[in-house]
Amino acid sequence: MKILHILSQAPDFTGSGKYIQAVIKCAAAKGHDNFLVAGVQGNFDLNQSVISPANTRFVRFKTQELDYPIPGMSDVMPYESTVFSTLLPEQLEQYKNAFKQVLSGAYERFSPDILHTHHLWVASKVARDLLPDLPMVTTCHGTCLRQFSLSPGIGEHVRGSCRRIDRIMALSHFQKKEIARALSVDPARIDVIGGGYDNSLFFNGPKPSGGAVEMVYAGKLSRAKGVPWLLETLERSRHLPWKLHLAGSGSGREKKECLDLAGRFNNRVTVHGPLSHTDLAALMRKSHVFVLPSFFEGLPLVLMEALASGCRIITTSLAGTREVLGNSDSSMVDFVELPELETVDSPFERDMEPLKEKLARAIERAVKRSSDHRQPDMETALSIAEKFTWDQVFSRIETVYEKAMKPEI
Repeated sequence: MKILHILSQAPDFTGSGKYIQAVIKCAAAKGHDNFLVAGVQGNFDLNQSVISPANTRFVRFKTQELDYPIPGMSDVMPYESTVFSTLLPEQLEQYKNAFKQVLSGAYERFSPDILHTHHLWVASKVARDLLPDLPMVTTCHGTCLRQFSLSPGIGEHVRGSCRRIDRIMALSHFQKKEIARALSVDPARIDVIGGGYDNSLFFNGPKPSGGAVEMVYAGKLSRAKGVPWLLETLERSRHLPWKLHLAGSGSGREKKECLDLAGRFNNRVTVHGPLSHTDLAALMRKSHVFVLPSFFEGLPLVLMEALASGCRIITTSLAGTREVLGNSDSSMVDFVELPELETVDSPFERDMEPLKEKLARAIERAVKRSSDHRQPDMETALSIAEKFTWDQVFSRIETVYEKAMKPEI
């Protein structure tokens, strides 16, 4: 079939960006034709190994037509961005008109059989309104649900159109309930698909048998991801034999805060910046522990990548992470319980000290386990991760395409 893929932000750098690349590659391998519309900044162009430039159309920001940075689905992005809740009415209209124009051109050139959009937000509204009779599916990555809380005015603006999407794909059963509640849609139209990892890149190799325990974090350098919390907690864990790798980027004051905190540790914390999937996989293979101290997640694909690479996991006890990692701690997974949060992605200040204590104990357990047993329990790790290879995930996506194109299924 001919699939028109639509993403409102750069098809790279973030979870949804990597997700859409993987979907396009899997679709091509299955014989489908693909076309991509995405929002980008300046002169960005996608690697030709993902899709031919002839089959892409971009909405470009920081240009004469759209003179502001690209609005990000998260309020802190790994590149310069605009926060949706700060958009002026005229900017929102410019945004919608730009996507409408590019989508119209893509439709005329490609004549797709189906639309596959990402995020239940403005670009999906534009696509549904522009092409109301074309079968359409949308993948929810979780950040759009967060935007319904952060930008309620825009949320009301997009809700009606998003209700008319044929099928919605959720990352977890918990997220399926959130989508049904946010949009007031029949849960029967929501399919739980999950996310995937590339098992040709992310696989276990022999871990370093001596020296410090190598820990890694990969993601945005932001408060919502818990990076300052992690670095402040490591201050009280200096006596332990660890080294930390920070992979990823951010922007503005939050990125500076993370880098300033990391600088206190000299060579015990290495800041890598954004890494390619190949370089991140190599880093994970030589690391013993992966830490994801996030206060908000949909389904972080990086957890599957880390497990498949043989990393023990320390992560916060969010509904989506527990659903895919299991409901109890194990030799490979250690959950840090979160209290009730003040906002959708930040705790009350009064809870920060107890949270640091909990995270410090989890780090101590992981360092001890990794010191005593340098090689991981891969049987446990793969029993969790093997259900989330991209081949399996895309097979589930194809089933959703068929449902959207034949509603009686």
